[in-house]
Amino acid sequence: MNTPNAESRPIVPRVSGAAVTGAALAYGACRFFSWVKHHSNQACETTDGLCFTWWDVAVIPLTFATALISLIIVYKQLNIRPRLAVIPPTLLLAPIPLAAAQTSAGWWAVTITGGAWASFLALAAWSRYRILGLSAAAALLLASLVVLYR
Repeated sequence: MNTPNAESRPIVPRVSGAAVTGAALAYGACRFFSWVKHHSNQACETTDGLCFTWWDVAVIPLTFATALISLIIVYKQLNIRPRLAVIPPTLLLAPIPLAAAQTSAGWWAVTITGGAWASFLALAAWSRYRILGLSAAAALLLASLVVLYR
């Protein structure tokens, strides 16, 4: 029997690893943004005009750099390939579902959404599960847009 596209290792541990990584990164980003907001409010409480700190400027690049490095290392260890096709959409589109989760329910929803988002896009790395992964990611993205723009 010839089985094309047979995986040498099961994908459940790899997708679960991607989900845990996504959840941890989403939780970390939520806490970091909260810390930056608190720090900025403290630093700018005596100022009447426009005030921003170095952290306000650096929060987004630092978050993206940390997430990019973390995803590259973890996905290499989990053997999720092609990383060039999985990591950019995970990073570039993640703020939409994460913002919708933060708007509607708080940090715990951000953590769950981050894990789901990363696992759906990691699932799309295998041709056998590509339609399922992309459909689930698209449904999550559409639901997030509905939450944000209703």
